[in-house]
Amino acid sequence: MNDSNGVASYIRDRKKVSELVIAVLTNKMTVLEALKVYPKNLGDPTLNAVFHALVHFEADEDLRAKDSLYKDEQDNYLEEIANILANGDSLPFNIIDEYVKYHKESLIYPNMDKKSVFERLKKMINI
Repeated sequence: MNDSNGVASYIRDRKKVSELVIAVLTNKMTVLEALKVYPKNLGDPTLNAVFHALVHFEADEDLRAKDSLYKDEQDNYLEEIANILANGDSLPFNIIDEYVKYHKESLIYPNMDKKSVFERLKKMINI
């Protein structure tokens, strides 16, 4: 694959992820459903960061139910991310770095069935 195909792939995948994030935020899709169809583009740090953002969104379910301010802030943050991705743009480095700081390994794997997602989440939180 040459560079122009790689860039086109990143742009296409970012736009798809934007749609997935909006679908999650509007309750048209669960996080697990979004992760199952998430692009497998391991070379894009933006996609890795957004994957982690969705995992955190799911993990924060109890906190979101108890704290409406937190829920609103998290929703706004993910909506802002989706808007950036809708243009095919990469996330700012400071956002990517916040996820890399805690998650050096990508959680994106070609097989994203329920069992493998659970196994990856267990590994991520050291269970």
